[in-house]
Amino acid sequence: MMNTITTTQFNFTGQKSVYRGKVREVYNINDDLLVMIATDRLSAFDVVMPKGIPYKGQILNQIATRFMQLTEDIVPNWLIATPDPNVAVGHLCTPFKVEMVIRGYVSGHAAREYAAGKRVLCGVTLPEGLKENDKFPTPIITPTTKADNGEHDMDISREDILAKGIVSEEDYSVLENYTRALFQRGTEIAASRGLILVDTKYEFGKTKDGKIVLIDEIHTPDSSRYFYAEGYQERQDRGEAQKQLSKEFVRQWLIANGFQGKEGQQIPEMTDEYIATVSERYIELYENIIGEAFVKSDITNIEARILENVENYLKNR
Repeated sequence: MMNTITTTQFNFTGQKSVYRGKVREVYNINDDLLVMIATDRLSAFDVVMPKGIPYKGQILNQIATRFMQLTEDIVPNWLIATPDPNVAVGHLCTPFKVEMVIRGYVSGHAAREYAAGKRVLCGVTLPEGLKENDKFPTPIITPTTKADNGEHDMDISREDILAKGIVSEEDYSVLENYTRALFQRGTEIAASRGLILVDTKYEFGKTKDGKIVLIDEIHTPDSSRYFYAEGYQERQDRGEAQKQLSKEFVRQWLIANGFQGKEGQQIPEMTDEYIATVSERYIELYENIIGEAFVKSDITNIEARILENVENYLKNR
């Protein structure tokens, strides 16, 4: 089995604290910078799987970095540099306590809720007569709470967010506008690659001077769902499943093996052979989304490589 990085124990120069998310670990440097390390952990149904996926962290980091660069003209973001294939360095931000989910199609969680008979999702009324993977008349924003590790993100409406004071109305209007602008740009870029951006989520934070910026990841296969555009309508007309690029294939494998993150369920065994296929799928995702061949980094000693690259960056910035 190839080397992976699933947890880190760095002590960088100027380090103040570390926050460990489901997939990323974020180091606070002098209350000024954040060093975000994309690990090879795989999360599904808000549960972290026991084994890492080779190259997954590099793939997520490099896709997110590219899309930050491709959208910085319409939405400011936190990113400053990427000193290592698995690492992004950016401005220290205070995250908003919501994730902005935007959906162009009736897929994933929205499809499951719709099939269960729900016609209001996060305060948004859904039209009758849709089937799974149909396109919404216009994209809908369905926010979720941002849960702590081990907890599930929960659907929440705009009205509840404002009523509970989670985000001010002024700031929330900015988040909505940024979310729609990013989704439109992502949709255009996906179309140029022969893909459909189905749904995605964005996270935002405030810099120390109060500026709202995009943080974390953007348009990665962990945060987004893509369909292949070619044959989409034909598959819909025939009632067939869509050919997609996302980690939905992992979710479907888990469901088929009796796991949906519910209490009492056991995570099924992921063999080395299955993990190798997941790694290959992530590389396929990268190459289709970015439109370039994926270049594997040296994973002989990932921790040593990251430490050297980050320390060199901090020393020379």
